[in-house]
Amino acid sequence: MGFTRSPDEYARVLGTRSADFYARFAPHADPERLWLAACWVYWGFAFDDARCDEGPLAAEPAGFARTAAHTQRALETPGPLRTDDGFAAAVHDLGERFRACATPVQNRRFHHAHQAWLTGVQWQVCNRATGVMPTLDEYLTMRLHSAGGEPTYAMLEIVNGEEVPARDMDAPAVRALTEMAICVDALDNDRHSFARESTRRQTDQNLLTVLMAHEGGTPEQALHRAVGLRDTILCRFLELHASVRARAGEPLGRYVDDLAHGIRGNIEWAARTARYAADGIPRAVPPARSHWTDTPLPCGPDPRGLPSIAWWWQVHG
Repeated sequence: MGFTRSPDEYARVLGTRSADFYARFAPHADPERLWLAACWVYWGFAFDDARCDEGPLAAEPAGFARTAAHTQRALETPGPLRTDDGFAAAVHDLGERFRACATPVQNRRFHHAHQAWLTGVQWQVCNRATGVMPTLDEYLTMRLHSAGGEPTYAMLEIVNGEEVPARDMDAPAVRALTEMAICVDALDNDRHSFARESTRRQTDQNLLTVLMAHEGGTPEQALHRAVGLRDTILCRFLELHASVRARAGEPLGRYVDDLAHGIRGNIEWAARTARYAADGIPRAVPPARSHWTDTPLPCGPDPRGLPSIAWWWQVHG
């Protein structure tokens, strides 16, 4: 795709294991379409590293805004495009390939989700530039977009070759399920990446640092509160998922099932990828300290008291 500038960058991109990542989200996908989605994930991780978390634009809002707008327009523009930006050229190529296999509705949903991601990152860059530590409610609102979950899940319809009817996709319960899946993934990634980001001085905005800044305590105490918050959201996801799934047709049923696959798949992938390993070494199996439990942690902030996400508990399937 041409956006890496050296063998080290190329190896770093491959080390994200993005094909492994997205195949876990969509286990029944068409392989050719799945390949395209995996390519976007490889691109997205590289763009995030080079333009969002590190590099000259990571704390320069005006410069990032220009780059984000150019990148988004490259995705949306059909036909030939002249650009000297390797990331923009690559995402334009992917946009052309998506247009060739996806419906107009699927493509438009993906474009909207892609723009929401870049908007969330813009907020993150502004906070970094001005030294602002967001409140918990602000952080969750920002993270719903900046984590990149929206375009990741928007590709599910494309790779499965099934367009979810608007009356289903836009229903409050399905919107809530999508947002909860994104939120759980984002909070899991905060936990997975904390050690690595600490060594790279990138923890200025992480759920653990937000909790410590506003509630005090040690990183270990913040970790327990973070997992408690995450578990409460996941329990609500499971409850609402069961209700929606019981009455869903085939396209919607596949979509909400893949939301759940994405939550588990994100954890499995993160435990193996070098991207979140403190030592940068990929692993064939998760670390020995990892384990699964059916019992949620009871501690942590009550998300029903957070204005931006309290509505998840007010909708019905």
